[in-house]
Amino acid sequence: MSIFENYKSPWMNEELQILREAVSRFYQKEFVPLMPKWEEQGIVDRDAWFKAGEAGILCASIPEQYGGGGGDFRHEMVISEELGRAGVVGFGNSVHSGIVAPYILHYGTEEQKQKWLPKMASGELVAAIAMTEPGTGSDLQGIATGARKDGTDYVISGQKTFLTNGQTANLICVVVKTDPEAGARGTSLVMVETDSVEGEGGFSRGRNLEKIGMKAADTSEVFFDQVRVPQNHLLGVEEGKGFIQLMEQLPQERLIIASAACVMMERALEVTSAYVKERKAFGKRIMDFQNTQFRLAERFTEARIARTFVDDCAMKLAEGKLDPTTAAMAKWWTTQKEVEIIDECLQFFGGYGYMLEYPIARMYADSRIQKIYGGSNEIMKLLIAREI
Repeated sequence: MSIFENYKSPWMNEELQILREAVSRFYQKEFVPLMPKWEEQGIVDRDAWFKAGEAGILCASIPEQYGGGGGDFRHEMVISEELGRAGVVGFGNSVHSGIVAPYILHYGTEEQKQKWLPKMASGELVAAIAMTEPGTGSDLQGIATGARKDGTDYVISGQKTFLTNGQTANLICVVVKTDPEAGARGTSLVMVETDSVEGEGGFSRGRNLEKIGMKAADTSEVFFDQVRVPQNHLLGVEEGKGFIQLMEQLPQERLIIASAACVMMERALEVTSAYVKERKAFGKRIMDFQNTQFRLAERFTEARIARTFVDDCAMKLAEGKLDPTTAAMAKWWTTQKEVEIIDECLQFFGGYGYMLEYPIARMYADSRIQKIYGGSNEIMKLLIAREI
């Protein structure tokens, strides 16, 4: 048993352990063999979503009455973490189930929940969220995409970028300005069903963006040119609540990122510890050098600190007590350590660490985005500083 296998998160129970084992088997059978193909084509096959739906992996924290698994955030965390442990990168369920589905559950009308959540749970609908614009990253108050009323519709115009599931999604939660003069209070969330507006309806997708890592993830720009959607696609019943809705759900989004960071640290350290026990230099194992021992001891300790912090946050979130400041702390610190640890692990591999045939090289490229999305780490520090 490794150091990580000996540790049990305090929020884990027998039911979650059974889920962890079942999900792990599913990924190993259905997803891992297809990873080379998905990375080459730059997108996960569409039928993977239907398979995940059949296996109960989608919308695990959504109540059963809406087609979900009836669990809570811990179930989503198990499902997400096992994806990382399996080395599967690009399947955007954390956005689909961990971000968009909770927005609909918490703020949607009963009609909206019944309309969209069961199809998300089955994989019939794949969801994305459109926040970032070419001119605005973490500054959500500065968005320019607008939605004006015309009869019983909203007419949406603008451009969004860096959408996870951007090529695949047929349900997009779009952050728009419904009142350009009201600042943050003029922001709303509008759901767009792309199947009814793509092409002649004014909605179009840009190319699948080429990235340095996360090769199997379809990440796209999308364009809205006078796109008409019914006003009952406003998330909730009142305009101007979008910024509040975003702020209330961001702690969960940031904890999802922090949890993924923990998994990547642990996986990198396990891969590296196995390598240094086998690889020899100057007549002895790399592990036998004191520098190796000290460096890995430090990094294993940091990974355990990160895991303990994230576990505490997970328990607070399950109780509805995770505050935005603590979530920001978890997001920036774990992702910073993730990048540092993976970089140091790669060094132990020497030249082989730079070769993409080795998992550590792909982890190195995949991890870098963690410090940027979900709010850049600099923004996280600003949020924390406001409370000092």
